[in-house]
Amino acid sequence: MIWEKIGKIFDPSKHNLSNNCKEYAQSPQTLILEDRVRIFFSTRSLDEKGKFLSHIAYVDFSRNMKNILGTSSSTVIPLGEKGCFDEHGIFPINIYQDDERIIAYTTGWNRKVSVSVDTSIGLAISHDKGHTFEKYGAGGPIVTANIKEPFLVGDAFVKKYHNIYYMWYIYGSKWIKKNTNDSAERVYKIAQATSVDGITWNRDSINIIQDTIDADECQALPSVIFHNGLYHMYFCYRDAYGFRTEKGKGYRIGYAYSSDLKKWNRDDRCGGIELSQTGWDSDMQCYPHIFQCDGQIFLLYNGNEFGRGGFGLAILTE
Repeated sequence: MIWEKIGKIFDPSKHNLSNNCKEYAQSPQTLILEDRVRIFFSTRSLDEKGKFLSHIAYVDFSRNMKNILGTSSSTVIPLGEKGCFDEHGIFPINIYQDDERIIAYTTGWNRKVSVSVDTSIGLAISHDKGHTFEKYGAGGPIVTANIKEPFLVGDAFVKKYHNIYYMWYIYGSKWIKKNTNDSAERVYKIAQATSVDGITWNRDSINIIQDTIDADECQALPSVIFHNGLYHMYFCYRDAYGFRTEKGKGYRIGYAYSSDLKKWNRDDRCGGIELSQTGWDSDMQCYPHIFQCDGQIFLLYNGNEFGRGGFGLAILTE
């Protein structure tokens, strides 16, 4: 897989986003419409206590990904009520066009006391071509902690192959501290689930992607496409410690492939995309999303500071 980097294509600070959001355009994910590509992302506002809330917004691009046509001007999906799994934000959101249905798999998060956060996966449905989404049922999660996955279930990416829905997602394996007085850091891995209706999911809670750093490697945001007879997965991974401040320990883009959707073979060298020497993605690359439009395959991803300054694009050349 060889990619041509186009560069950063969207900066949230240059647009008037809904919910008074000014920074961050994290985890860009696409909905292909007849005349445009709608890219959903997670952005941030501040609450009355000065803490971040994550909101979903979108930007519309022309189908050749060269021109911005507009951005969302109102709330795309509301945050949860007090005490709900998505009370403090939705990050990320995965959009899946299932025949005539446009559905969204949301990762809702809420603050905790002993650790910083917990997450679960929710479901929402759009009846207006992706302008807004209504939460399914009473708004609770459809995939959440269980006896094998006790916390941090999220980052859903859904595709349908052979009349079966496949979900790639993450689950937390442990919270760890490097030193006694440090805040706890999370460790999470990529797993796979299947469903016959896209709502009720069968999970085996097995980490399907091998570690390359160490056993505490953190893996996030899987994204899958079928191309040239293989299933290709892009994701991001990082060290458990030092990832916020130390160069080389932040997120990088990883790659794995499969011939049968059962066994995944990891080989990051074949992913075809590396950190730039300078610029917006020279310290970090994260939250990849691979998609196809009009015969071309594109990769959206965030750069430095976890996507604070926006997201960029690459095009598959071979």
